[in-house]
Amino acid sequence: MTIHANTALLGSDWISNLRVEIAHGQIQSLESQATARSGDTQVDVLLPALGNLHSHAFQRAMAGMTEVRVAGRESFWTWRTLMYRFLDRLTPDHVEAIAALVYLEMQEAGYASVGEFHYIHHQPGGGRYDHVSELSQRIFAAATQTGIGLTHLPVLYTYGGVEQQPLAGGQLRFGNSVDQFLNLVEECRLAPPHADSVIGIAPHSLRATSPSDLRKVLNATPGGPVHIHIAEQLKEVADVEAALGQRPVEWLLDHVDVDDRWCLIHATHMTDAETRAVARSGAVAGLCPITEANLGDGIFNGAVYVEEGGRFGVGSDSNVRISLPEELRTLEYSQRLRDHARTVLVKDEGSVGQALYTGAAQGGAQALGRNTGEIAVGKLADLVAIDRSHPTICALTDEQVLDGLCFAAPDGLVTDLWSAGRHMVQQGRHIERDRIIPAYRSAIADLLADV
Repeated sequence: MTIHANTALLGSDWISNLRVEIAHGQIQSLESQATARSGDTQVDVLLPALGNLHSHAFQRAMAGMTEVRVAGRESFWTWRTLMYRFLDRLTPDHVEAIAALVYLEMQEAGYASVGEFHYIHHQPGGGRYDHVSELSQRIFAAATQTGIGLTHLPVLYTYGGVEQQPLAGGQLRFGNSVDQFLNLVEECRLAPPHADSVIGIAPHSLRATSPSDLRKVLNATPGGPVHIHIAEQLKEVADVEAALGQRPVEWLLDHVDVDDRWCLIHATHMTDAETRAVARSGAVAGLCPITEANLGDGIFNGAVYVEEGGRFGVGSDSNVRISLPEELRTLEYSQRLRDHARTVLVKDEGSVGQALYTGAAQGGAQALGRNTGEIAVGKLADLVAIDRSHPTICALTDEQVLDGLCFAAPDGLVTDLWSAGRHMVQQGRHIERDRIIPAYRSAIADLLADV
C-alpha cells in the first residue's frame, strides 16, 4: 500500500509531496518531493494519528442521560450512582455493539488506537461468566470489526472505597481477587484481536485497590502499560490522605516505581511539587478534558507540567462526546480560563496547536505501548488525513494547519484513517459503518425495552 500526501508532518517539519509505503502494518519507506503514481491513495494533509488513551466504551450509551438536575447539587458521585444503575442492564451483546460504535466514532474523529480501561468483568450481581474474559472478548470483537488498534487494560477493582469497604451494587460486576485478576489478564493475552494489540493492566485507583494488592499485581506483571485513575476528585484526594496518610499522587510516587510504563489518568488535583515530580518520572498524564469538564472534575496543572517537560496524552473517558479537536481545544482553553492568559500549553514559543497535537501523539503512543506517534520508517502506520480545502483551514499555512484544526475547525475534516495500515476510514466514512450503526440501534432498543 502506498499513500501520496500533498503535505505531511514529519517530526516538527512539514514536507511536500510525500509518498509513504506501508507493509505488514508498518511504514517501510518515505520519499519526499515524490510524484503521485497510479495506485497511490491520494490525500491532502497527512498526520500521525493520535491514540485515545482512556476509554470506558459502554458509557457512550449513557450520553445525554445524566444532564438533569435533581434535588441538591449534582456531582461526580451522583453521576457514578446513575452509571451503576445503567450497568445492571448491560449484556455481553450490548457491550460489543456499544464498543463497536465507539471505536468507529473514534476512528472517524482521527484516533487510530484506543486504551480500553475495561472494568466490567461479570454478570449483574457479580455472578461469573463461563469464561472470565467473556466481556473482554466482546471488546476484542469490536476492535476486530472496526480495525482499531487496541491496548486492552483489564481493571483490578477489589474494594468499594479506600477503607477497603466491600463491593456493592453495580460494583459487583467489577470485582476480582488478585489471583482472579491475573487469570483474566493471562486469558486476554492468549488471543488479542490484532498482531499490534497490547495487553496492559489497570489498578483502578487507590480507593478501589489496596497497597498490598497493588504491589502483588505489579510484581506479577513486570512489563507493559500500567494505567491508574489518580486524584480526579477533591473528595478522592481527601479520602486517600485520611486513609493512607498522603495525597494520592504523593503516595504513589513514594511507594511505587512510577516510570515510563505508567499513565496517570486525570491527575487533576496536584500540588506544584507533585506536578513536577510526575513530569520528572517519565510517566504520561492521561487527560480527558471533555469528560473532566462534563463531570466538574477540575483543571489539570498544565502550565507547570509542560514547563517541566511532562508527557501527556488525551482520552475520551466517558465518551459523552468523541471529538479529537475538541479534546485538545478544551485542554488549552481550560488553562486559559484559569490563568487569564493565552497560548499556555507550549513551553517556549511556536504553534500551540502543533505542540498540543504532537505532544498528545507521542504521549498517547507511549501510554498505549504502541510503536507510533510520528510518521517515521519502522513505526506502525497509524495515520490520518484531513481535508485542507475546508473553509475553516483553507487559508492557513502549513505551520498554522494544526492551530486551525485545534481551535477553528468543526468535526468532519478526517478523510482517511489507517490503524496499523488497516485503511478503516475512507472518504470520511468508516468502512463498517453500515453494519455497526444498525447493530448499535438494535442494542439500544433492547436496553430500553423494559424501562
